[in-house]
Amino acid sequence: MSSVLQSSGPQTPAAPTPRPDRVPPRRRTRVLALPEARWALAALLLFLAALPLYLLGAPAWLWGPLFAATYATGGWEPGWEGLKALRERTLDVDLLMVVAALGAAAIGQVLDGALLIVIFATSGALEAVATARTADSVRGLLDLAPETATRLADDGTEEVVPAGSLAVGDVVLVRPGERIGADGGVLAGASDVDQATITGEPLPVAKQPGDEVFAGTLNGSGALRVRVGRDPSDSVIARIVAMVEEAAETKAPTQLFIEKVEQRYSLAMVAVTLLIFTIPLLLGSDLRSTLLRAMTFMIVASPCAVVLATMPPLLSAMANAGRHGVLVKSAVVMERLGQIDAVALDKTGTLTEGTPYLTDLHPLTVSAPDAPGADALDADALLRAAAAAEYPSEHPLARAVVEAARARGLELPPAEDFASTPGTGVSATVDGRAVAVGGPARLLDDPAHPAAVLAAALEEQGRTAVVVTVDGRPAGVLGIADRLRPEAAHATRALAELTGGAPVLVTGDNPRAAARLAADVGITDVRAGLLPQDKVATVQELRNAGAKVLVVGDGVNDAPALAAAHVGIAMGRAGSDLALETADAVVVRDELATIPTVVNLSRRARALVIQNLVIAGTFIAVLAVWDLVGTLPLPLGVAGHEGSTVLVGLNGLRLLADGAWRRSRPTPHQET
Repeated sequence: MSSVLQSSGPQTPAAPTPRPDRVPPRRRTRVLALPEARWALAALLLFLAALPLYLLGAPAWLWGPLFAATYATGGWEPGWEGLKALRERTLDVDLLMVVAALGAAAIGQVLDGALLIVIFATSGALEAVATARTADSVRGLLDLAPETATRLADDGTEEVVPAGSLAVGDVVLVRPGERIGADGGVLAGASDVDQATITGEPLPVAKQPGDEVFAGTLNGSGALRVRVGRDPSDSVIARIVAMVEEAAETKAPTQLFIEKVEQRYSLAMVAVTLLIFTIPLLLGSDLRSTLLRAMTFMIVASPCAVVLATMPPLLSAMANAGRHGVLVKSAVVMERLGQIDAVALDKTGTLTEGTPYLTDLHPLTVSAPDAPGADALDADALLRAAAAAEYPSEHPLARAVVEAARARGLELPPAEDFASTPGTGVSATVDGRAVAVGGPARLLDDPAHPAAVLAAALEEQGRTAVVVTVDGRPAGVLGIADRLRPEAAHATRALAELTGGAPVLVTGDNPRAAARLAADVGITDVRAGLLPQDKVATVQELRNAGAKVLVVGDGVNDAPALAAAHVGIAMGRAGSDLALETADAVVVRDELATIPTVVNLSRRARALVIQNLVIAGTFIAVLAVWDLVGTLPLPLGVAGHEGSTVLVGLNGLRLLADGAWRRSRPTPHQET
């Protein structure tokens, strides 16, 4: 998030006539909009028209064309896809089902073959509907963004333009009741904005000059002038949709393994089917019964349900998490989340709100021994120099210093030669003088120096001490405090319950401040004063001990640890772009309590995958054995095979419901 505060202009008067935006309906794919559903419906209607004619003994010329049309409408699409896969030397189970249906018709089992086609087409339609519903739950967020926005020209004239054409730096007018057209910062005006769709906050949030607003959120009773801060294609809503849609294209390791095994299994199944057909014929069995038994075996042994066992639960869990503000970037990550057994938490911006504020300002009144005539800076001059040096930085502590300077009305000179070292501090040239701002351990060599004494005193009080040097000499010490997130202790206890051990606190902050915060949330393993490489070393230490580590952070200095972890989660609202890109998942609303919930949801998804594999395997085994040692009617085999596929698909979609998220929240027992 940008730390630049726009200067406030004249307050914009409210528009005389409110023009509330129409709240877009939730986008929901119509069933018949899917070609799979249309073909399945056509096959079903044709089958139902032919069935009574066939059962009542009507002439074949009446029911024959209807059954033929049933085969064509329900089987042409999977058959064509199967032929294309066969051209790529891949055996598709869809093609096997069509071949089995045609084989049934060839030996006079026209009704059984048509039933197979209808059930198979219906199963495919249900799968397509389920996939579309999963996509709808996330893609519908795009409907929240308005189609148009009122752009203000330099001369104050208004122009209604498509929201997608807005550019960074444009100024838009948001009237009462309208939805905000782009992410940006408020230039003028004051209003309450309902941003529950983005942040999850149940109550409208007061906005005034300098505050950030998001595209798609609903303005209240005031008028706002907003400077566009992000391209519409890079807004929070657009990024949510892009990330989840990209994630849906990935495949979990379990799914990749199943697909790898599927090809070998399918070839083996075809080979066994040929043996079941040829051996009895060689032994004198009749062609019709032998072919019927072989086709029934091929149908019931097909791994359709096994293939469908993995992805629906994981995709459903991803979509549900996305609706509740947690973007899981891939199915791989969703599967891995349920495997974690150790957690490492950052402090600032993760356990705390990430919006620290300046509490203490101590200019040094004692000149340095090597420059006895140096002039000491007063409080305003010290803060002005520190804020100017920190201004280009995106670190939360830097923003606190800049905010404090703005609150005092200080004009900040430009900073030259700015340099930032994650975990160490910043340096810049301000008014021709070299200014450095950073931790006492990095900038002070003498523990007896007055600056070191001041810093130690502030750290004893739980503050984060920041030393300011000018031309290499300590000029003052700043005390900065951060607020603990209200849900931090709850989330920490829940993660400890899930993993069987308390999380580790990894922070670049001083040990005393870190220890005080850790005591408040129930963490006993505190690693403080860490540089980015030290955080990575901690993660590697845990991994070398056999743990699968979840790292939660938000800053640039957390990015290496996020990348080194089994799973990395970034806090989205205050997180740096590097952390957001590096992390495997993003908590968009910065609700720490959602992390144990999504871990639980992942475990529920993995449990459903196992359930589905057991269901699919049981159906295949029972039906295949029945066909081999007894006489399994083809319609019953078809119903059992396709029924197991539908059952597995629907079972995986249970995690789409909001109730699945509620049930995944830590219980009171888990918090104790």
